[in-house]
Amino acid sequence: MRAVVFAYHDVGVNCLQALIDAGIDIDLVLTHQDDPNENVWFGSVAKLCEEKKISCLTPSARELAGLIPKIQKLAPDYLFSFYYRHMIPAELLACAKIAALNMHGSLLPKYRGRAPVNWAILHGETETGATLHVMEAKPDAGDIVGQSAVVIGPDEIATDVFGKVSKAAVEVIQKVLPELIQGRVPKKPNELNKGSYFGGRKPEDGRIHWEQTSKQVHDLVRAVAPPYPGAFTEHQGQKWIVARSTLKGPFPGNLDLGALGIQVVDNRIFGICGDHQAVEILEWFPQVAN
Repeated sequence: MRAVVFAYHDVGVNCLQALIDAGIDIDLVLTHQDDPNENVWFGSVAKLCEEKKISCLTPSARELAGLIPKIQKLAPDYLFSFYYRHMIPAELLACAKIAALNMHGSLLPKYRGRAPVNWAILHGETETGATLHVMEAKPDAGDIVGQSAVVIGPDEIATDVFGKVSKAAVEVIQKVLPELIQGRVPKKPNELNKGSYFGGRKPEDGRIHWEQTSKQVHDLVRAVAPPYPGAFTEHQGQKWIVARSTLKGPFPGNLDLGALGIQVVDNRIFGICGDHQAVEILEWFPQVAN
């Protein structure tokens, strides 16, 4: 079996390694150049390709269409996408003789689109996972090939959950590869009406709105905790990044639950929320101007 792989991030590294371990011949890998403005805390697909002596390219989104003749000539059995960030043109998807398959970081059809782990935490989910599905022109809409679920703990931050999802993605690949190698692609419907599509998130989306409930604030902190841009608030004229919080008490008796926002009591830092409950801020730091 031969494959062309589009990959990035830890999921890309781990799933590419799983294909190599299974004896799939990787003719070409497409990945991204790291963005100098992004906090790159994850593994490098390009480095893995260098170690394994696999041909690797880093095309821009505009350059993908120009690779169609090259990939048509390679005639891969499968085209895999593992956390690749560009939309892959339909003409490229059609180059796969058997199927073009994508790994998504949620339990589809829930949380289609961008930043699925972050959105799941933000919405207070207690479970997410990884889904391998058939690629279509519409994002995350094709039939489901395999899934693996993971638990989201009440205080876990996005990188904690992303690590679980990355492992779940490998489990999915390992489970379905025996059938894929035989040229069979197991499928079940991706019932889009049972889920929603979400877009990307910007740093400004991390602003804490203290009129929300304490759980909503805590979930925001967890969803965008560093190395993501972080939830933030203003205190004494300074912008602060809130890196860790908890809903656990007990809270000091002299805490004023009627005044929203930051209060410092007995050297402990609290955020008072719209439900008259508090989150305790366990770690925060002032944002340094660029």
